[in-house]
Amino acid sequence: MELKNKVIVITGASDGIGKQIAFRLAKENTKLILIARNEKKLIEVTQEVKNIGALDSKFYTCDITKTNELEIVVKSIISDFGAVDILINNAWIRQKLMHLDKISKEIIDEVIGANLLALIHITRFFLPSLRTRDEAAIINIISKSGLIAQEGQSVYTASKYGVRWFTDTLKIDLKNTNIKVAWVYQSGTNTNMFQKAGEDFSTESFTNPADIADVIWYILTRPDKIWLHDISIEK
Repeated sequence: MELKNKVIVITGASDGIGKQIAFRLAKENTKLILIARNEKKLIEVTQEVKNIGALDSKFYTCDITKTNELEIVVKSIISDFGAVDILINNAWIRQKLMHLDKISKEIIDEVIGANLLALIHITRFFLPSLRTRDEAAIINIISKSGLIAQEGQSVYTASKYGVRWFTDTLKIDLKNTNIKVAWVYQSGTNTNMFQKAGEDFSTESFTNPADIADVIWYILTRPDKIWLHDISIEK
């Protein structure tokens, strides 16, 4: 796929993997739509991607777990840009390692809401626009927890298994359309997501988020007859 002029939506774009994906794709003279909750960080990323080479970039502050708010933002994006070519679902939160009976109702609802339900809804909202393009793509950043059950991650793993099978089924549903679907299972990544979840361990040896961004770029830039849809990344 030729990325120049493509309109690309990235959720969770204010930090970590999402920010690095934005930086990498900006080099291809794309038009970037950046979604996250942290307005201050979004402003910084938006300016940086323009400096790097993005032809256009606009941020939308949104808590994607609030479906009504999300739908309004998507309508604003379509109004501002006309249509989108690529949706990269990267926004997610992590659950602190603990057994189920120690996890609060609020954490359970937050993890499932952010990691699974919001991803389903934002994909649903953007599908009509994606269908109008000659070529389009959806890439879901899932995590290896969508492949491997790990102790103390029952709720987080449930959300990621849900995304895994949702994405696999979406690929089947869209098989005969212009929309290609891919998913990435990344291992532990050196971001602040673990600290946000309340974990206290070093992530310095984990995968660099910029390297994951290179993988996303690689998927999107393969020749038309090649589509890499199932990628596992080990640190």
